[in-house]
Amino acid sequence: MILIALGANLPAAGYTSPRATLEAALSRLQDKGPKITAKSRWYRSAPVPPSDQPDFVNGAACVETEFGSRELLEALHAIEAEFGRRRSVPNAARTLDLDLLAYDAEVVDQPGGLQIPHPRLQDRSFVLLPLRDIAAEWRHPISGLSVGEMLSRLPTLEGVSPLDDD
Repeated sequence: MILIALGANLPAAGYTSPRATLEAALSRLQDKGPKITAKSRWYRSAPVPPSDQPDFVNGAACVETEFGSRELLEALHAIEAEFGRRRSVPNAARTLDLDLLAYDAEVVDQPGGLQIPHPRLQDRSFVLLPLRDIAAEWRHPISGLSVGEMLSRLPTLEGVSPLDDD
């Protein structure tokens, strides 16, 4: 199972909202080859760490692809750049964030490079709640914990709520 997290709290140029940006990014990903097999609801989440930035819109997708993990990560970064993502300071507001959460059972740890599974996914309700929508049975390849078990270990789920389907 190949899992991707999506997030944005600023609209990209030409889009009316972060949610519209995320929808367009999913379409762009499919244009590059990967097939979206499942998509979560969209969630609103407060910035982490807390700041005066706008709230984020977050989601998750499951994909099938012929790309290897490195090639998929490069495609995600290319899409981020196409949508105006500029990596400046950590936790800055952004037009698009695409994270490769898991690639089948791969475990990769290249400091400053590819890390699979994503090193902080188990700590983030804004990642785990969307994952529960599409991959509740998925288990972390290192800890062996399910999405629900990881969620139950979080101190709070405050600050994350589903968006209306408008």
